[in-house]
Amino acid sequence: MLRSLWRSIDRFSVQHFEYVISELRKIKVVNLHNRESVMDLLQSVVEIVTYGDRQDPHIFECFMERQVLADFVRILKISQDSKIEAPLLQYLSIMIQNIDSEQAIYYCFSNGYINSIISHPYKYDGGDLAPYYVSFLRAISSKINRDTLCLLVNVQGDAVVSFPLYTEALRFAQHEEKMIQTAIRSLVLSIYNVSDDMVYQFISTPPVSEYFSDLVRRLRDLCFLLDAFVYDKGKMDMQKRRNGIILEADKIVDELYYFKDILTVGEPRLTRMVMENLLNGLVFPVLCSLLASKNKNGSDLSAITSLYIISRLLQVVGGRSLINNVAGVILYHFLNVNVRILSEGNASDVHDDVKFLSKCLNEVERFICYAPESNDSESINGAYVGSHWEGFMSSFNINSSNGEICSQRNGIFAFVFCEDQSLLLASIFLLLILTESKDLDCLLSPMIGLYEMGDVKLQTNHASTSKSVDGHIFIRFMPEILNALLNVLAFQQPLSIMMLWHAGWCLKKLLYFNRQGLNGDNLLLFTTSYDQSRVNFLKELDGVWFDHIPDTLITELASCKRVLEQSSHHKDPLFLLELVLHQQSTNGQMSSYLAWKRMVDTVKAFILHFQLKTFILEGVLVEKPLMNMISSSTNDSGVIRASDVSSASFGSNVSLESGIPCGIAFSNSEIRDIYVIPVASGIAGKLLLAEKHPFRSRHGVVIAIAPLAGLCPKTDEDHPSWLHLRIREFDPQFYSIKAKGNHLDMPDHLADGRWTLGFPNARACEEAKSVILNEINKQRSAVEYMLAPLLQHDLGLAEN
Repeated sequence: MLRSLWRSIDRFSVQHFEYVISELRKIKVVNLHNRESVMDLLQSVVEIVTYGDRQDPHIFECFMERQVLADFVRILKISQDSKIEAPLLQYLSIMIQNIDSEQAIYYCFSNGYINSIISHPYKYDGGDLAPYYVSFLRAISSKINRDTLCLLVNVQGDAVVSFPLYTEALRFAQHEEKMIQTAIRSLVLSIYNVSDDMVYQFISTPPVSEYFSDLVRRLRDLCFLLDAFVYDKGKMDMQKRRNGIILEADKIVDELYYFKDILTVGEPRLTRMVMENLLNGLVFPVLCSLLASKNKNGSDLSAITSLYIISRLLQVVGGRSLINNVAGVILYHFLNVNVRILSEGNASDVHDDVKFLSKCLNEVERFICYAPESNDSESINGAYVGSHWEGFMSSFNINSSNGEICSQRNGIFAFVFCEDQSLLLASIFLLLILTESKDLDCLLSPMIGLYEMGDVKLQTNHASTSKSVDGHIFIRFMPEILNALLNVLAFQQPLSIMMLWHAGWCLKKLLYFNRQGLNGDNLLLFTTSYDQSRVNFLKELDGVWFDHIPDTLITELASCKRVLEQSSHHKDPLFLLELVLHQQSTNGQMSSYLAWKRMVDTVKAFILHFQLKTFILEGVLVEKPLMNMISSSTNDSGVIRASDVSSASFGSNVSLESGIPCGIAFSNSEIRDIYVIPVASGIAGKLLLAEKHPFRSRHGVVIAIAPLAGLCPKTDEDHPSWLHLRIREFDPQFYSIKAKGNHLDMPDHLADGRWTLGFPNARACEEAKSVILNEINKQRSAVEYMLAPLLQHDLGLAEN
């Protein structure tokens, strides 16, 4: 009877809701004994309220009249068991997420109950409470707008004095769990996007505004962690070092995109806070360290890491302020000389822009001379860049009575013309980002940009008068910069193929804007470099992996074209750091794996030179028609019919008519009588080992297969009837899949297989060796035929 009565009770009725509230209010203390029942009551409240919000308005009226949220606050205060906190926050999160009516949301945020729950002194103690708390905060932030935000702040007069949702959330801003970090940042952006003037004022006022300096401080710490991996000095395994660089670089990029998200809000005060802290806390210290004298105190970032950080900042965060301040500082000396030239003559002939630029450069001069002397970046007072470069230059407040030029600092050109190829490429890459930026100031762009490769002129107030700047960066230094890049391509010692490709990318980018092309000396240098790459390419036709050259060439032709066509703003500068990792193998014994790597790099180097040569001669890169010709030749020369022996696989029946009888011992097994069958069909080639078929005398069963290329047959010096064959154990296809999925390299010590065939006598051994070499030569000829379209397409530079 009691059971039937219980079933008749409607759990979602106002009467039952009243009962649950009464039971909840009877709780005087929460401890281990009644914790479960309290949790059940809280869960019932949330379920009924959520139902009532959509189905029965009387329930929510009861919820408001009885001030049920006050009971949640009371439960937190009387609890002696902290384990009640997580489920309470979880239930509240569910309720807030599921209520839809404006009236319900408005009530929940009223009367300060939510703020009381947010501000409660929770006991985290390393448990799982933090995720529930952050989830609760996120649920609240998902419901805020311009009408509800005012209910969550405490105001005195015309100013916000406290905002628990924001300030408590920031306590978890640097939490070790990535999911919590992401949730907090999403919450913060939700608040920023509400566009409330008083909230913006609160956010940008100390101590709350210290959040932005904390973000920059975290970013700086990540930069130093990255630098530790870049310059490990041999203490760490190469693969671990490479993975560390990729991981730390990804973390830095994530931080930069968060700064970008804040700037995208478009609120001037937020923009000011972000840019002020980025410039004072990271950009200027990095630039000062980079451009100052080379005496390092151990606390600075390395030059290559500094160039990477600045490049990534400009790419991801960007903006007029950042672009023009970086340009103004790193090109100070060059710009200073030009402004002095323009300023000569009668003062009435000088445009106001030139006068103002001269004043700005004087401020930069004082900055780069004296800012590095301070170890604390906070001592740079008032160095804020507004929406225009002028705003920044006029706001420097550095006390200095000495305006001497810091002659010991050579700016970015100290790296452009240095002997370190990595720094050379990194500095040119940074210059290309600046010069291709649409945000570059109208005063700077004509002087350092790439878009006007003729004489650059600044018009004065008098239309009939103009002054030509004879120091345009890419006019004055273009031959020297091109020569530096060509020297990287023509460097005699083996370089990383990545370094060559990026040198080629910079070269192609500059040649696109340089109407004069290469001069005589530089053209000769490129021709020498091209000829060497061609010689190395042709040598690979006699190498272990000549059969893989066609596929590699087609793949790399497309890859190289993509690389050369990238814009600087879409090119990941991670290559700047990976250049430092390059190490040439000193293993004197060339395994097939190392031979494969050498073949691929050689093909890449030749394709790069081939593309650059075509661009120099014709102004375009190689298009798909040539690739289609090569692909067509590959198909025509590599046809394998089903009846062909070369189509055989393990366990297949094959004819023994062309087989050569011999013996072989696998591992410690006894010697087995077999037939060796070398066969080339087009660019494909196999070596089959077959045992006689038990029932068909002229046929055999394939027991082993090896690629024909790379066998390198060699007669044993002590046993003339033995023939040694090297078997390539490395699988390029498997390597490609693994490398793409995990960014990993295979170990250089991967061992090759080895077969030793025994023949009746030395003559039979030599005849078998001759047959194998003949089939290898047939296969090589097919590959050379396939490459004919590429070689015929090649034109001489001397003809141009």
